[in-house]
Amino acid sequence: MPRTLRALGATLACVAVTTALTGARSAPPTATAAPDIPVAEVRAHLDELAAIAAANGGNRAHGRPGYTASLAYVEEQLAAAGYVTERQPFDYGGTIGYNLLAEWPDARTDEVLMAGAHLDSVGAGAGINDNGSGSAALLATALAVAESGTAPERTLRFAWWGAEELGLIGSRAYVDDLNDLELTAIAGYLNVDMIGSPNAGYFVYDDDPAIETVFTDWFDARGIPTAPATEADGRSDHAPFAAAGVPVGGLFTGAGSVKTAAQAAVWGGTAGRAFDPCYHRACDSTTNINATALDRNTDALAHGVWELAGL
Repeated sequence: MPRTLRALGATLACVAVTTALTGARSAPPTATAAPDIPVAEVRAHLDELAAIAAANGGNRAHGRPGYTASLAYVEEQLAAAGYVTERQPFDYGGTIGYNLLAEWPDARTDEVLMAGAHLDSVGAGAGINDNGSGSAALLATALAVAESGTAPERTLRFAWWGAEELGLIGSRAYVDDLNDLELTAIAGYLNVDMIGSPNAGYFVYDDDPAIETVFTDWFDARGIPTAPATEADGRSDHAPFAAAGVPVGGLFTGAGSVKTAAQAAVWGGTAGRAFDPCYHRACDSTTNINATALDRNTDALAHGVWELAGL
């Protein structure tokens, strides 16, 4: 990965970052509450991703034109909002893929908070829940940061990962390319992968207690019960960060596992049916989205970014 973005958050040659999110967050209390991001804005990004897939063979998979066009769409939105963007190339199976990194140029410290989502789909379909939902929510959150006009305490770096569906290839390439100083500078990583499942549950990653609490407190305040995201353990782009010792957290509404009767009693929906019946199938289209779950999880993500970045 070129060093351009790293230079914005890596003037730490003489000062080792010793704080972390586990146990006690070093970021100060949030000055303002995170915005309520209209779900219509997130749906508009999903519509664009669906149109891109439709115009490019029906998918947005690694190495395919639909992925390249999806990357360009997200990149254009971010650059127009004032982000410093960068494509990180990686090779998988002889095909070059790309991650997209976007860093907000204003921050009060060099400590980094990252948030990410995979942008690729499987080859079978457009991947609107998996993972257009996370990608669109992440984009809407990044644009809300730009609109806020507030400089965060921590440097904010957003990432859209390539080739997740082939084995976390893009995020693993990113983490593997970091040197020790760059890795230590990352105080936490937030992951959003499938947050609009039609038969939704409300799952929160339980890898790091401090990050988990930020999210569960948000849901608790709204009377929405949550559960640990065990189905996502090791299966999404937080895994390379966790393996490298970075505190991680995230949100998830369920994939191919079946919703139990007890879960349906708590969250509604249909017991005995998968959280996402279209998981990795051609029917993962814009009709495969639970707008309420998408709305809640986008706002929860924004809250996490505001709280943990010190906006």
